[in-house]
Amino acid sequence: MAHQWRFFRSGGFDQVRLDKIEDWQHLPELDPKLWAALSCPVKGLEFDERTLSYLDSDADGKVRIDEVRSAVRWALSVLKQPAVLLSGEELPLSAINDGSEDGRKLLASAQRMLTNLGKAEASALTVADTADMASIFPPDQLNGDGVITAALTSSEPLLQLITAIHSCGWQVQDRSGMAGIDQALLDQFTEEGKAYTSWLDGADAVAAVLGADTAELHGLVQSLDAKVADFFTRCQLAAYDANATEPLNAALADYAALSRQLLNADSADASHLPLARISADAVLPLTAGVHPHWADKLARLAVLAKPVWKTAKEINVAKWLQLKEALQPYANWKAAEPQSPVAALEHAVLRSCLNDTVLAEAAALIAQDLARQSEAESVLEVDKLIRYQRYLRDLLHNFVNLQSFYSLKQPAIFQNGRLYIDGRSCDLCIEVHDAGKHAKVAGLSGAYLLYMDCSRKGSTEKKSIVAAMTAGDAGNLMVGRNGVYYDAKGQDWDATVSRIVENPISIREAFFTPYRRIGRMISDQIQKFAASKDKEIETKSAAGVGDAAKVAETAAKPAAPFDVAKFAGIFAAIGLALGALGTALATVFSSFLGLSWWQMPLALAGIALMISGPAMLLAWFKLRERNLAPLLDANGWALNTNAKLSIPFGTRLTALAQLPAGSSRSMADPYENKSHIGLYLTLLVLACLAGWAWQAGLFARWLG
Repeated sequence: MAHQWRFFRSGGFDQVRLDKIEDWQHLPELDPKLWAALSCPVKGLEFDERTLSYLDSDADGKVRIDEVRSAVRWALSVLKQPAVLLSGEELPLSAINDGSEDGRKLLASAQRMLTNLGKAEASALTVADTADMASIFPPDQLNGDGVITAALTSSEPLLQLITAIHSCGWQVQDRSGMAGIDQALLDQFTEEGKAYTSWLDGADAVAAVLGADTAELHGLVQSLDAKVADFFTRCQLAAYDANATEPLNAALADYAALSRQLLNADSADASHLPLARISADAVLPLTAGVHPHWADKLARLAVLAKPVWKTAKEINVAKWLQLKEALQPYANWKAAEPQSPVAALEHAVLRSCLNDTVLAEAAALIAQDLARQSEAESVLEVDKLIRYQRYLRDLLHNFVNLQSFYSLKQPAIFQNGRLYIDGRSCDLCIEVHDAGKHAKVAGLSGAYLLYMDCSRKGSTEKKSIVAAMTAGDAGNLMVGRNGVYYDAKGQDWDATVSRIVENPISIREAFFTPYRRIGRMISDQIQKFAASKDKEIETKSAAGVGDAAKVAETAAKPAAPFDVAKFAGIFAAIGLALGALGTALATVFSSFLGLSWWQMPLALAGIALMISGPAMLLAWFKLRERNLAPLLDANGWALNTNAKLSIPFGTRLTALAQLPAGSSRSMADPYENKSHIGLYLTLLVLACLAGWAWQAGLFARWLG
């Protein structure tokens, strides 16, 4: 008989119930189209990281439907009391299925684990028992991962080998948390170490001609080669044309520039000055008559090159080439030096570590550790089962359905904290890595989004979050506004608005939007008019001061005669305008007063609806389409449904400031701006009523 699934509706879509173990047992049969999510990332979630690593079996950074199915299927297969998966925070050993081979291995490993923890009498395991892997896999015990650490041996040669490999920057983490080496690193060290020592063994052959000072002599020749080549080339030009001799030597201006300095052998260096006096005979002295900056190097060269030059005190180009030819075997050997971190080790230490006995000892210890692999993996299976018992139901309530999010009993695994800003708190906060990239997709959610840059005092750590404002109004929200963000661990962060994606927040905000726009437009126009008049007065004042002298020198012009007809026309036009305005207002008010008492509030409501209705209707349509999917998809999820953020639900995600129940409140504010607009409106209404009464002949009837 097919399993009878039960669904509940929340967020605008049908969600499967998973509160019975029978639902879990048939979960692999549930159509993937009915799952709330198809995949989720393993980073950025408020969820146990080790559990996510167990779920992500292919280590691709995503948890997918098939991996969740496999996890549920495995957990059910090793438990004889599967109902423990539905609740509780500990795994009773009695719940493990000892009727199967896998179950018996798990039970034995669990009992051994409790013994190692000093809790042999305990009957259950919790997540806290396996939180520290070093307590489960002590560093001085074999743990089956093929990694050996210094704590596993007391052999000095083997300790020296492990230390040497670590000093090369090669290490891998052991299950205990300590750094160690595995067979791959041992093989790499052996290969590169033997290649380097083989190269070292060739040093004696290349140094046979010049002896122990070959390396120093090679370095001297390398540093002098460019200057020596420059010297002999200049000499060749001098031999070619005697007129070139003086220009190729230093000019007087060069020495004049040096004469103004405090000189020594180093400061006298000038790259354009030759090693010695240029002449057609092309002979380079090694001791006397050379540039002071190079004198010590040339003198040392004369000493080290005696096997080739004997006691020469000067050389020609042939002798220089003879020395370079003698050094060529060494240069070739040096160029073939293997580039490897093992070169930084002392040669004696390297040769000691490459001893066949030491290498065999290390390989044998790695093999012994790998022999415990099955036993160690069984311990990890216990840890996995403990974490599945504690956390798997939470994952299902955020993956198969979104019960955690819509029930509001606990935050969903994608809710990373709470933001306080502008007199409200926001619970839908999600960490993002690239706000610009995230906003391109998340903006399709229809929600009003604040991107916040967060930092902590005394820490270099920074993070970015996006907060969805789902109640209230935009108010004073703007880029640069500051708030405080509390992450899931309760740590507080300074948060600054860096980007805003604007969308409707509430129907109430939409109702007042037209009036705010009109008020803002009027305010802007008044400010522009005032600014233009102020600028005009300033310009006229400046022009008046500048023309004062001219006015004083010229004869005053006679004043123009007062044009009575012109001003009579102006006053008549003003009177007509005021009369028309008064007539219009009088007509409106007469029509309004002509209504029955019950029609008056309906008329006022109709006027308000005519002004605010379109904005409210547009906002209502947009708020109905507001959904969670783009927010999560932009963060690496693959949500499988249109999870709505309805208006009532939005008021639960974003809470506005409210006075505590029973609080007293005084409305008197001594610093409130005092406005007389109410009085002015009252007088205007009375004036309009008076004008209407006069036009209707009521005054004549009352006074007649």
